[in-house]
Amino acid sequence: MLYKRSSQLFKTAKKYIPGGVNSPVRAFNSVGGNPIFVTHAKGAYLYDVDGNKYIDFISSWGPMILGHAHPEIINEIKNNIDNGTSYGIPTELETQIAKKAVSMAPNIDKIRFVNSGTEACMSAIRLARGYTGREKIIKFKGCYHGHADSFLIEAGSGAVTFGNPSSPGVTNGTAKDTILATYNDLSNVQEIFEKNKDEIAAIILEPVAGNMGCILPKKDFLEGLRELCDNNDSLLIFDEVMTGFRLAKGGVQELLSIKADIVTYGKVVGGGLPVGAFAAKNKIMNLLAPEGSIYQAGTLSGNPIAMIAGLTMLNLLDDNANVYTSLEEKTRYLALEMKNLLIDKGVPFQINQIGSMMSLHFTENPVVDFDGALSGNNSLFKKYFHGMLQNGIYLPPSAFESYFLNDSITKKDLEKTLESFAITLKSF
Repeated sequence: MLYKRSSQLFKTAKKYIPGGVNSPVRAFNSVGGNPIFVTHAKGAYLYDVDGNKYIDFISSWGPMILGHAHPEIINEIKNNIDNGTSYGIPTELETQIAKKAVSMAPNIDKIRFVNSGTEACMSAIRLARGYTGREKIIKFKGCYHGHADSFLIEAGSGAVTFGNPSSPGVTNGTAKDTILATYNDLSNVQEIFEKNKDEIAAIILEPVAGNMGCILPKKDFLEGLRELCDNNDSLLIFDEVMTGFRLAKGGVQELLSIKADIVTYGKVVGGGLPVGAFAAKNKIMNLLAPEGSIYQAGTLSGNPIAMIAGLTMLNLLDDNANVYTSLEEKTRYLALEMKNLLIDKGVPFQINQIGSMMSLHFTENPVVDFDGALSGNNSLFKKYFHGMLQNGIYLPPSAFESYFLNDSITKKDLEKTLESFAITLKSF
């Protein structure tokens, strides 16, 4: 495939946008080469400025669960946009989508909408600290909760480590309030609680991780976290920005029958427009201003165009629950057939899959945490990514990101993907 126009646009973009992109993963730094520039998308497909067509396996990093440019969502946006694009004043739409979300997700009474997953997670942490009167939080190495200062923390040495800033601009003081734990290691979390008695406000985690590849929780891991929080009067926060309304109507809370105290949402809940949200029971949510004293605000929160897109998406999912079965079947089929091809080739690999999320890691070791993800062969991943791209398959341009399938992908698309995979493996 030719990428001449995309390469030219990337060169120009770097003159005016840091790194040429508005989110770092888009720059292809992990895989090398220049990113493609998209002109439009429809259903399961992306189309770039050089006239190339791709089967899309990122779905805008999750939100396009029903495919790109879904006609009902597009029509509702068109029908409402003449009314105005922003008011800064309440609308009935905000209540309608709030009511719908609360009806679909378990264990929540109220929800507040913001503009991104980062805002949602940042607000959830503030709410947890205000509710408990404590300052420290536990997060897991490899889990991404947006780019707020509290979350940009990496591990130091030792089993129980106070974080160090992983980005310039994050203060040491902020970092000291965030304690890193190892995903899927319950004893590690228990040790942290023992060493920080009555100081932990909350645990925050992706209950199914998607930012170190797709990482599934081990049996009893989430149940154990729930028990630790209950025993220590701390809150359990599920970051379901990726998984909410994607793995099930009620997200991981429903899928794995685990109750969180606060849940954050994004991606799917906005129908493809920039929307985030956080939700909890009344006793927690009622502490938010203007009802309570914990402040949170957003000038463009509840944007009417974003709300109609999100409401239409949730209505479609609520009315067509079979979409989750369909997506699970497609993703499981893709994972199984890729496994067979990899076994035939003799390439070390791990494939993690749950619902419509999956990831391929080129390693012999089970990938159950961030260190496991780091053990993958990145040279092979680069060959894999570019081989698939050349054959019309768009995958996450990083070994540390999950695939997100959309329901517009057909059996024919999956067969094309597997053909491309077989061709790519020949270069290994």
